Amino acid sequence: MASVTASSVSFAFLSAPTKQSQGLARGLVSLPVKAKSFGPLKLRNAPLRFRVSCAAKPETVEKVCEIVKKQLALPPTTEVSGESKFAALGADSLDTVEIVMGLEEEFGISVEEESAQTIATVQDAADLIEKLCEKKE
Repeated sequence: MASVTASSVSFAFLSAPTKQSQGLARGLVSLPVKAKSFGPLKLRNAPLRFRVSCAAKPETVEKVCEIVKKQLALPPTTEVSGESKFAALGADSLDTVEIVMGLEEEFGISVEEESAQTIATVQDAADLIEKLCEKKE
């Protein structure tokens, strides 16, 4: 089940189509609140801010941060977090390849080239690692 949050309303999309999810496809949604249903509401075409996240475990992000610091030979005082971009840390394309190789070795995974090209931040790398580890299991 995936969850998408838009403004202050949260919708859950199930893998099997339901009456509610079919309504979403037509731009209508019904919001039951405390056992009362407020009929179908029309969704407006307005700019909404969507945030879809697949947050990796904090320990995975921490390991990735350590590997990035090691591969880039960053001083211990350098702050590296999930939001840190490799380019902002001074990594070029060769450094990024070495980081990916270090991650593959540490986590026992294999990252395809096209997946590796989508990694721009530590969080991207951690999310990809968890996804690949799940597939491996």
